[in-house]
Amino acid sequence: MLLTQVLPAAVFSIVLLGVDPSPAWEAQAQMDPAAGLPDNFAVTLATLIGALVGSSLLIGLVQAVGWAAGSWVITQQATGRHGSLDSALRYGLRRALGLWGWTLLISLLVGIGSCCCVLPGIYLAFALSLAGPVYLFERQNPIGRSFGMFHARLGLVLGRVAVVGGAVIVGTAVPGFIESAGTAAFGADPFASPGTAVGAVAVIAVTALLALPAHLAQLVGLLITYTEQRAHEAPVNGATLAAELG
Repeated sequence: MLLTQVLPAAVFSIVLLGVDPSPAWEAQAQMDPAAGLPDNFAVTLATLIGALVGSSLLIGLVQAVGWAAGSWVITQQATGRHGSLDSALRYGLRRALGLWGWTLLISLLVGIGSCCCVLPGIYLAFALSLAGPVYLFERQNPIGRSFGMFHARLGLVLGRVAVVGGAVIVGTAVPGFIESAGTAAFGADPFASPGTAVGAVAVIAVTALLALPAHLAQLVGLLITYTEQRAHEAPVNGATLAAELG
């Protein structure tokens, strides 16, 4: 989680802070309030969007490695076996591309649902929350299976996922607020001088680390919820699940 969740999140925040053109735009607006749009507004905005989209896609792939590797480690430990870091990452690399693709599709569906209305987006986020474990263990029809598991025991799964979601929201919102306040203390453009740049990067690193429990809660919570539903469907044990992971 440190390598595949915390570190990429910190890098993304640093990139976002570095390419943010708003300080320059604000300075130009103060100098000439009647100037209208800033110089090269369209090019700068397109560059910003491209950097954010590209970084998000790359970070999503790295995070998929972590999700797969973490699931493998937890399953190995459940069977009394030792899951080493290099073995876990090798497994994560093998399964990351497929998991990443399904994650992108699910994110698109949740985003469309949120644009239509908030409630459909929330419903899809809950109903598709088990698609990742389904893909890793069963490797087929993760969206349909996640829907089926969610509705088969609606109250139980809804409660489990709600607890996990609440922990993730709180665990990421608090560090996010601290990061915003901390980086703001170094001025509108922290990278204008080496001293403020080091301070801003240090704040981002610390707050990214503070979000580690949220990443762990999401991984462990959803994996346990999935395996619990498998046990309700038919007898299953750790050895069976470990064999399914491959």
